[in-house]
Amino acid sequence: MTASDPLADIRASFFVECEELLEALQDGLYALEHGTGDGETIHVVFRAVHSIKGGAGAFGLEHLVQFTHQYETALDAVRSDRLAVTPDLLKLFFRAADHLSDIIRSAREEQPFATSISAPLLSELTARVSLEANQEAAEDIDFAPIAVNLDFSEDPLSAKGAQLNHFQISFTPEPELFDTGNDVPHIFAALADLGELDVQCDTSRLPTLHQLAPEAVYLSWSLSLATVVEEAEIASIFEFVEGLCELDISLRVTSDANALGSEPVTSDAMTPSTEPVDAEPQSNPQQSHRDTRQQTVVRVDIERVERLVNLVGELVINQAMLSQSMQSAGISPHSEAMNGLEEFQRLTRDIQDSVMMIRAQPVKSLFQRMSRIVRETSASVSKDVRLITDGETTEVDKTVIERLADPLTHMIRNAVDHGIETPATRLAHGKPEQGEVRLSASHRSGRVVIDVSDDGGGIDRDRVLRTAKDKGLVPPDANLADTEIDNLLFMPGFSTASNLSDLSGRGVGMDVVRTAIHALGGRITINSEPRQGTSFSISLPLTLAVLDGMVVDVSGETLVVPLNVVSETLTLTENNIEMVSPGHWVVRNRNGFLPLLDLSAVLGYRAERADFTDRIALLLTLEDDVGVALVVDEIHDQRQVVIKGLDDSFYRAPGIAAATILGDGQIALILDPADIVAHACSLGAHPPAHHRMEA
Repeated sequence: MTASDPLADIRASFFVECEELLEALQDGLYALEHGTGDGETIHVVFRAVHSIKGGAGAFGLEHLVQFTHQYETALDAVRSDRLAVTPDLLKLFFRAADHLSDIIRSAREEQPFATSISAPLLSELTARVSLEANQEAAEDIDFAPIAVNLDFSEDPLSAKGAQLNHFQISFTPEPELFDTGNDVPHIFAALADLGELDVQCDTSRLPTLHQLAPEAVYLSWSLSLATVVEEAEIASIFEFVEGLCELDISLRVTSDANALGSEPVTSDAMTPSTEPVDAEPQSNPQQSHRDTRQQTVVRVDIERVERLVNLVGELVINQAMLSQSMQSAGISPHSEAMNGLEEFQRLTRDIQDSVMMIRAQPVKSLFQRMSRIVRETSASVSKDVRLITDGETTEVDKTVIERLADPLTHMIRNAVDHGIETPATRLAHGKPEQGEVRLSASHRSGRVVIDVSDDGGGIDRDRVLRTAKDKGLVPPDANLADTEIDNLLFMPGFSTASNLSDLSGRGVGMDVVRTAIHALGGRITINSEPRQGTSFSISLPLTLAVLDGMVVDVSGETLVVPLNVVSETLTLTENNIEMVSPGHWVVRNRNGFLPLLDLSAVLGYRAERADFTDRIALLLTLEDDVGVALVVDEIHDQRQVVIKGLDDSFYRAPGIAAATILGDGQIALILDPADIVAHACSLGAHPPAHHRMEA
């Protein structure tokens, strides 16, 4: 698709709408699966597929049209109560939704998609509808006397015995409607399929021929529709022209005589009654549905949002520079200028928070992708596993969501493949045959926490330790605590799988997960109970754009330590430090000992000190309650800094995560504490600090 193509923007908008419709489709199927849906749910699912089909037809995506047509035929059978919703049918609908997503992605990327791939699913969908039709035909063979009404004067629509709804529709298209490939006759044809349609065209604005502007729209229409469907289904006909026309749909009340085929008696439902009404007004679900659909949403290119984020970051830096300049000038903190600066700081923080909210997105889309992973993985290993999600509305930075997809995929696959037992084993242990994987998200202490847990057999720690010894990852005589054994799962090349498969057993997986989580500034911890299951907890920053940090000085260099890992600060004395071996120090803290690392020596600024008395230490708490003390020269203050990523042109120094610009214009490096500890251990600066050592 070239940049000069006038349909490029329209096509891009169609695929954005497809993502929203696919989300609505998954939500509806999920509600049906868990029994939380209502009568409208299947209509929402049907309309989502129907809308995708309509847009695909406008762009000539024949394969997409063909698949959605058969999919909506099966959904229509459910909608009309001709096909019962069963677990097997829902599994088929979920697979069809996943496949529909693949077709749409291929169409968006203009990649060929072989129709033979869709053939098995199309056959299953067709077979379901055919089976239902054959069953109905077989049932019709059984004779039962019925009353027959031979009065052919009756309205065929009212013959169903349903109350007819009479709608008055006012429709005035905008010029942009025709630019998007839509046409009025097609819309009216779709309305006519719903019932008896009467169309009246208003030509009063039509000018004379010499005043006619080809790009202008002079016509409007007034339509009367008699149908048994609800207003929501009529509104769905206009989904693709919403915002491109003036539309009003009003329900006109019909007397009961209309159900008997007599002349309808109608009155405008919007006209207030002249009689007093004591009852409370009843809400109109159709009206509420329409109001919800008409909420204003603005789609903005992500590059524009990123530029706004960068500009706000520069604003924060300039505000910090202004603050430092005024302090250096000796201006009184009680002056009018300083009061104005404080107000400026507050407004800057509010603007920054608001911009961060623009980039924030619910984790719902990510969780929906994990639903597909569970279905596909459980099918490949012949296990019955369902995914339970919680906290789907929890919002996190869009960048975090994108970079979290791969780690979560690894963890979900491991939970299904390794965590959940086989059906026979579960039954033998008194568990239900169907396993459960839970995925939840929540906000805690300014961070987002994502938990992945299963109700499987838990971690076989004896096997893990034995495998680690066989691979030479730990000494043969090592005696490790449960938490230390669990952490062996994150070591590169570790795997307990006995057979190689497409899912696991290739020596990669959990080490990749830990690396990816650390790259996001996060932590991951494990909690496992034998025969009860395993839980992985991921703690992540809400955004990758700003950071609350502690500014410190190390050998004349200004560095920033993430504030979320700093538990406290401590001045070292002879009473709270001790050398356990040459070059290896520990610090006493609340009846425990923490490894002591000289940050300046670890980063290579100078040789390690021989004496740490009267020095300042930052006590850090990393993942799994791992503790370490970092020695620094001076603590300046705590402040919020703007993260500036280091691209590939910079040397990737161990322990350095990013950089920032301080208020005085100085560049400061942002540290990665977990990487610093790992780097110190690799240099032999200190034995691995797995845990706090009890005194």
